[in-house]
Amino acid sequence: ELLEMASKGGGENAILRHSQRNKKLFVRERLKLLLDDESFLELSPLAGLNLPYGDVPAAGCLTGVGKICGVWCVFIANDATVKGGTIYPIGVKKQLRAQEIAMQNRLLAVYLVDSGGAFLPLQSELFPDKSHGGRVFYNEAIMSAMRIPQVAVVCGSCVAGGAYVPTMAEEVVIIDKIGTLFLGGPPLVKAATGEHVSPEDLGGAKLHSSVSGCSDHFASSEKEAYECIRNVISTLNYDPLPEEVVEHDSPLYSSDELLGLAPQDSRCTLPVKLILSRLMDGSRFQEFKANYGTTLVTGFGHVEGHLVGVVANNGELSHDASLKGSHFVQLCGQRSIPIVFFQNTVPHTAEPTSISQAEAHSNRLKAQASMMAAVACAAVPKITIVIGGCYGSESYVMCGRSFSPNFLFLWPNARVALVDSRHLSPVPQAGDNDCTGDESELKHLKEKLEEESSAFYSSARLWDDGVILPQNTRRV
Repeated sequence: ELLEMASKGGGENAILRHSQRNKKLFVRERLKLLLDDESFLELSPLAGLNLPYGDVPAAGCLTGVGKICGVWCVFIANDATVKGGTIYPIGVKKQLRAQEIAMQNRLLAVYLVDSGGAFLPLQSELFPDKSHGGRVFYNEAIMSAMRIPQVAVVCGSCVAGGAYVPTMAEEVVIIDKIGTLFLGGPPLVKAATGEHVSPEDLGGAKLHSSVSGCSDHFASSEKEAYECIRNVISTLNYDPLPEEVVEHDSPLYSSDELLGLAPQDSRCTLPVKLILSRLMDGSRFQEFKANYGTTLVTGFGHVEGHLVGVVANNGELSHDASLKGSHFVQLCGQRSIPIVFFQNTVPHTAEPTSISQAEAHSNRLKAQASMMAAVACAAVPKITIVIGGCYGSESYVMCGRSFSPNFLFLWPNARVALVDSRHLSPVPQAGDNDCTGDESELKHLKEKLEEESSAFYSSARLWDDGVILPQNTRRV
């Protein structure tokens, strides 16, 4: 339901204005004209969901990965039904994440620009810092230096910061009558000089194609523009990756059964192999150190024909499990095998109460630190799926967001937090006989943690690349 709501963008009135008054296609219709097939993976579709500055569950832009002319591309497309494509802080974050994916995976970037520029009331969260809006243009320059092609279509009004995105791309198509480029639009000209000027005369397709040279190609319609971009991509000399058609088996058990296996309580001891058997080709899994450190499952298998190393929580990460994980991750690094992490971390047990328990606790921490270092330094692609709870230091050990996995996805039941709210208990202050205030404060803290640990709270803030349905995990 949330995904459907997000796909509707700015709501009925905005959709009507976009399609009837301006005669423009919707952002997903544009992608259908561009893409080879239906293999489009939308990234973080719930970004911006119910954030304080927005009354619509969208970031004003759509990002994703798909193919054009056989070439894998990253797409950054403004959704002008959301505040005219105005850029909010979450929208900047979304665009920067898409560019990061393009750079990390050397994917061609396609910008579909239809933006009112930055939302000025929030300029302090959009403009000054190095992770704010200007970083988009910096990244464009760096990507060009890395010889990663970037192309753009001006398919709406592109004002201020929105105008720099296409002009920094390698080749630009502008659409007649609906595509415009200017730093300040006609209202600003009127305010500054008193002059009336039309959008077309100030920055329309004919002007930029024949006078300024900001655009390289003139298109009389949206359909023609996307055909033109496909032709441009076919001349970039950016060869598609050779992809062998690898015959692969489906799992022996239906992926639909993952809906019933998704752990709703991270304290449960569901054997993680039940989940792996519904994800791996032919349900085959060559386990590594099967009888040692059994609270972590490691081994090799195939997903849709691709060999991967698997690191999956099967309980609390013990000393032995962490050493095993460290060993296995290093093996994957040496063999250049991508790693898929399945996070279902178990909240930590009670703090040690004796010297022997404290020593065991210290040894476990040291082993976990060793695994953290191995994960951080493994120079192979890493994909993390949070299938249950994701708590505390085990999030780092299992390649959470702060350890920069190439992609990080959550199941809807996932919980991401420093601690599990159910494990909080009041700590009485010395000489304090009245615990009522402490209990009230604790109750409030538990409620706050419960709200902030949900998968949707995480995805709204772009701490991940999207909430996915368990049964779609193999395809994603």
